[in-house]
Amino acid sequence: MWKPAWLEALNTQKFFIACSFHEHAKKNEKNICCLDCCTSICPHCVAAHRVHRLLQVRRYVYHDVVRLEDLEKLIDCSSVQSYTINSSKVVFLKKRPQNRQFKGSGNICTSCDRSLQEPYFHCSLDCKVEYILRQKKDLSAYLRPCKTLQLGPDFFIPHDADDETTHSTLVDVDEPMGSSDSENLSAPCPNFVRKKRSGPYICARSANRVSDDDMATNMSRRKGVPHRSPLC
Repeated sequence: MWKPAWLEALNTQKFFIACSFHEHAKKNEKNICCLDCCTSICPHCVAAHRVHRLLQVRRYVYHDVVRLEDLEKLIDCSSVQSYTINSSKVVFLKKRPQNRQFKGSGNICTSCDRSLQEPYFHCSLDCKVEYILRQKKDLSAYLRPCKTLQLGPDFFIPHDADDETTHSTLVDVDEPMGSSDSENLSAPCPNFVRKKRSGPYICARSANRVSDDDMATNMSRRKGVPHRSPLC
């Protein structure tokens, strides 16, 4: 029961862990599989694997998924249930056993007994490969020749180790405030304070129909100066 090395790598390699070669770099998670080297790499490693076949691995509900369009170039994925994420169809790479007993209509996965929709019979690529090897003992009829496979145009590869920005499945958005914003916040703004204070007074007093003299008195009060009642 022969299985291609790249197919074994997709099932055994660990993704979304820090790359040991770029442990001090930003966005160093392994979310790419080099099919020629049969190993997982991070975006910083792409330069050394530029001429190799590269397959991007994504994350969906804590499981590894691959775009169906990319995987179809390597192997026949018919009868494997696909899911839509960000307008792209993806398939799971590994088994996802279902703990609850299946109840209702529909199909059941041939390997892990997971409930499926019609007309699918496998919940992941690994389940289909296992089923074919168990039934037919040969995968050659399902493999497709693919000499080149590159990352999608939306995948940005960092070129500078000090300024990395990658389109990853786990995105951390941290945008610190610039110096100009902090200076504007700390600078005094009397007009803004006066408008903020006068607004509620005008609305509240006008609702109670106070006189113009009382309104002018309230508007002329300065912040911080206590107003004392007259002695009786």
